[in-house]
Amino acid sequence: MADLTLASVYKSYGATEVIHGIDMQIQSGEFCVFVGPSGCGKSTLLRMIAGLEEVTDGQVSIDGQVVNHVPAAQRGLAMVFQSYALYPHMSVRQNLSFGLENMSMPRPEITRRVDEAARMLQITELMERRPAALSGGQRQRIAIGRAVVREPKIFLFDEPLSNLDAELRVAMRGEISELHARLGNTMIYVTHDQVEAMTMADKIAVLRKGIVEQFGRPLDLFNHPANRFVAGFIGSPSMNFMAGTVEGGAAALACGARIALPEGRFDAPAGASIELGIRACHMDVDAGGPLAMTVRSVEQLGTESYVYGTLDDGTVMTLHQPGQVDIHAGERITLCPQAGQLHLFDAGSGASLRAGV
Repeated sequence: MADLTLASVYKSYGATEVIHGIDMQIQSGEFCVFVGPSGCGKSTLLRMIAGLEEVTDGQVSIDGQVVNHVPAAQRGLAMVFQSYALYPHMSVRQNLSFGLENMSMPRPEITRRVDEAARMLQITELMERRPAALSGGQRQRIAIGRAVVREPKIFLFDEPLSNLDAELRVAMRGEISELHARLGNTMIYVTHDQVEAMTMADKIAVLRKGIVEQFGRPLDLFNHPANRFVAGFIGSPSMNFMAGTVEGGAAALACGARIALPEGRFDAPAGASIELGIRACHMDVDAGGPLAMTVRSVEQLGTESYVYGTLDDGTVMTLHQPGQVDIHAGERITLCPQAGQLHLFDAGSGASLRAGV
C-alpha cells in the first residue's frame, strides 16, 4: 500500500497543454476513480502516474518520494489496460508468470504468487488454456491477475471494463471491488462511466479539460456538486436544469414558474441569473405543482419508470418514479420539486451558489 501525491502537475505536448496544474492526495488503501468525458485528460494523468508519460511540470510522489524521473518498471506499480494485452501464444499460467520471470524471481516464489492469484480470481481451471479459448471476462481476470502477481504498491486501471457487455461489466466491477477489499492496496481507476465511479470509489476526481472540477466521496459529489458540470455529470439520469433569475426569495424560471428558495441555503442576490437544478428522482407528480410538463415518452421498467418531456419554454426534463406510473405520451402533468433537494448555479460561471461554498 502507498500514498500518492500530485503537486501542481502539468502536461504539455509542444504548445498544447492538456493537464493544467492538478493537486491531489490519495491516501494509502483508497480506491480512487478518475472520471470525466472523453478527452478530459484522465488516461493521460494515469499514464503520468505510471511513468509511461513524462511530467512537464510539478511532482508525482509515492510514499513521499518524488518519482518524476524513476522508470515505470521501478515505481512499484501495476497497470491493467483496456485491451487485456495478453500474449496469445502463451497459456494463462505463462501469461501470469512471464513478467516475474523477466525480473529473475526465484521459481518457487513465482509459483506461489501465480497459484495464489489464480485462487483469488477463481481462474485455477483456466491455467493451461490460451487467451483465444477464453471469454472477454476471463481474459480481463487474467489481465488483473498479471497485475496481482507483481504485488504492487498501487494498482492502476485504465478503463478495464469498456470492452465487456453490460451484464459482464456489472459482475466485473463487483469482482474488482471485492479484490480491493481483500488486498487493501491503493487503486486508481479510470473510466468515463459515472455509474462505475459511484459504485466502486472511495474518492472520485471529476476531470474536464485537464482540470479537476471536484474531488471527494461519491455521495458528497452527488449531494453537493461544486458546479453545474459536476452536477450534470454525476448521477444517472443527468440532473435537470432550468434557467431563470432570483426574485424575492424565489427562482423565477424562463418557463414561467416560480420556485421558492429555502431561506439561508443559497448565496444568490436578487436579480442574479441562475440555473436551478433538480434531480429526476427529487420531483413529485402533483396537481398543484409549479412545473407544467408535456410528456414526450415514458419508459416503464417494471420496478421503476422514467418520464421524459418538456416545459413550456422547451426545457427538456426527466422524471424518475419508483414502480409503475399511469402517465402517457402527449399528456400534460405538473411537477413539484422537493424543496430540500434544490441546487442553484451561477448562469455565467456555473459555480454552485450553495451558502458556505
